[in-house]
Amino acid sequence: MTAEQMNLGDNSPTPQAELARRLNLLLDVAVAERGKPVTFREVQEQLASKGVKLSRARWFYMKDGTGRLVSDPELLTALCEIFKVDPSYLLPESDGELPERIDSQLEFVKSLRAARVKSFAARTLGDVSPETLRRISEYLNKDIDLHPAGEQAAVSAPEDTEDGHQGAP
Repeated sequence: MTAEQMNLGDNSPTPQAELARRLNLLLDVAVAERGKPVTFREVQEQLASKGVKLSRARWFYMKDGTGRLVSDPELLTALCEIFKVDPSYLLPESDGELPERIDSQLEFVKSLRAARVKSFAARTLGDVSPETLRRISEYLNKDIDLHPAGEQAAVSAPEDTEDGHQGAP
């Protein structure tokens, strides 16, 4: 294991783990926006249309934070284009402010989604045991607590999606 792959005794994540966290956050937000997960095949096809190749193994270790650090600017830029974020979000930072801002916005969207799930569950899971509901709430609250405004935004009526259907809870 190289020094780059090791945590080096501090609390900061490895570069691989940070890339994986950011990539998985993009994937989480995509699920929240479209209601279903982004598949490897979809990513691979969109990258191929941009002339960029990605193997299943490389995709796995990028999402998992294992293996070598992926620093291919062409691949990372193309992924940012697919997820409609500034390329600096996945590229090595030249200015730490922009990726942090993007990251906090994505975390907010994820928290908003968790708040909507919590609200939906409270309305529909009446037959679930109190202990199960408590555990679900604790789990969701951990994420909601990161961005308290997400819970307030979630109680407002969901906006219609582009196809005219109401957004998922």
